[in-house]
Amino acid sequence: MVDDDPDIRDLVGRLLEREGFRMRLAESGRAMDAELQKGSPDLIILDLMMPGEDGLSICRRLRAHSAVPILMLTAKSDETDRVVGLELGADDYLPKPFGPRELLARVRALLRRSGMNQAAQQPIVRRYAFDRFVIDIDARVVIFEDEPAALTSAEFDLLACFVLRPRRVLSRDQILDWTHGRNCDPLDRTVDILVSRLRRKLDSLSPGSGLISTVRNGGYLLTASVRQVN
Repeated sequence: MVDDDPDIRDLVGRLLEREGFRMRLAESGRAMDAELQKGSPDLIILDLMMPGEDGLSICRRLRAHSAVPILMLTAKSDETDRVVGLELGADDYLPKPFGPRELLARVRALLRRSGMNQAAQQPIVRRYAFDRFVIDIDARVVIFEDEPAALTSAEFDLLACFVLRPRRVLSRDQILDWTHGRNCDPLDRTVDILVSRLRRKLDSLSPGSGLISTVRNGGYLLTASVRQVN
């Protein structure tokens, strides 16, 4: 957790440690960098407003080399900053002040979505091919022409949502249900931002493929044919 407020760091640290998590606390981006030298975390809780380097800058730096899930802490009035945080690669956000049960729910959801903290593995391998991509749903890996594609946890969940429902128009509400669940209270633009991020990454690997199409007044759909592979 990266937060300049020692009371919040102490509160959240003790809360999550009581729930069985191992916590490392940092008061700044520089302190976070020192902690990352000791090992990669499964999740980063990142405050937005901090003196010196703020959370947006830290999020941008992290996303340049890591797909670690990021939960951004924001003030309720900072809608623009929340949107920018999502565009920079944050996987979820939690407005301050927040309740402990909601924080725990969001942490567990992000870890579950990223493939960590799972009680059991799926016995059947689900691998699908589309365009020049292969996605392994259970291993949470996307391969493009034999090379791994760097997707964040949220981007992977969104792609999996499309792949499991190819050539079907999915509304924003349906996408939110299948990727986040109804426990979240997302911004109206959350899905649009995630789709834009995913679309840019897919197009950068497969230019001109147009894999994700926007349907006016409908939502989005994956245009490619999908087949199951071994």
